[in-house]
Amino acid sequence: MSIGTLALELLLMPLVAFVVGLAMVLMLRRIGARIQRRVGPPLLQPLYDVVKLYGKQTQISHGIVHDIGIVMAVGGYIAAETLLPVPGMDGIAAKGGLITLVYVLMVPMLGLALGVGQCANPNGSIGISRALTAMLAYDIPFVIVVFGISWHYGTTDLTRIIALQQAAGPAGWGAAEMPLLAIAGLIALHASLGKQPFEIYVAPAEIATGPMVEMGGKYLGGLFVMQCFQLYTASVLYTTLFLGGGENWILFLLKIFAVVAIPMTLAYLFPRYRTEDLVRLLWKWPVLIGLVGLALVMR
Repeated sequence: MSIGTLALELLLMPLVAFVVGLAMVLMLRRIGARIQRRVGPPLLQPLYDVVKLYGKQTQISHGIVHDIGIVMAVGGYIAAETLLPVPGMDGIAAKGGLITLVYVLMVPMLGLALGVGQCANPNGSIGISRALTAMLAYDIPFVIVVFGISWHYGTTDLTRIIALQQAAGPAGWGAAEMPLLAIAGLIALHASLGKQPFEIYVAPAEIATGPMVEMGGKYLGGLFVMQCFQLYTASVLYTTLFLGGGENWILFLLKIFAVVAIPMTLAYLFPRYRTEDLVRLLWKWPVLIGLVGLALVMR
């Protein structure tokens, strides 16, 4: 691959992720609206929200660390997109690998903690403490799943993992060969999104509490963009590991939208978990299912 082609892919991959992520945000809003018997937002509402937030004048600055934290939160996901192969574009996936991607996915949450911590707002600190606790909760089953996948396929190269699954057909997908790891991975990735019922650190029903308490204007816009990347990254990663990746863009989009839509539709039916309940749940069932699945893979 020439340097020019690689540079073009590295530019296009985050752009595609942002556009698809906006569509996923719209889809989730409309799913929630239908379940709650509302009309839901118009087609371009997520884009309007981004333009509106970035167009607002930010009157309060908490210093350079605040800015760096938001850049880390968004930049971590932008870096992750270049490590996730998609149809026609591999980026630097073959050079980074799954282990590198796991580390990169920790950067956004740490950046969010850094930026909100600079605000010195106790309500924001409550949200960040919940966020870091949630990250510790879902990272443990996620690491178990990653280890099982790597052991089964004998590689951490995501392009190689996709090729092996596609060569074997649907019967050779990770979900078919490792169903227990697929279940544990779906729960862990769903928890990482911070969506219902794992949304305790965002605290949407608590006006004065959460990471966004000191965020406004471009800062809140940055977190909105981060959410778009977050939805896309989680769904693409799960599709890559368990659903054979994408043979073409049509099948690929169907898979990643289904990965987000199906669990989220079920999740809207459940109340929000408290922090201690979230940790107890994620350290119990996904870890247990993942360990049993890992034992089956390694036997």
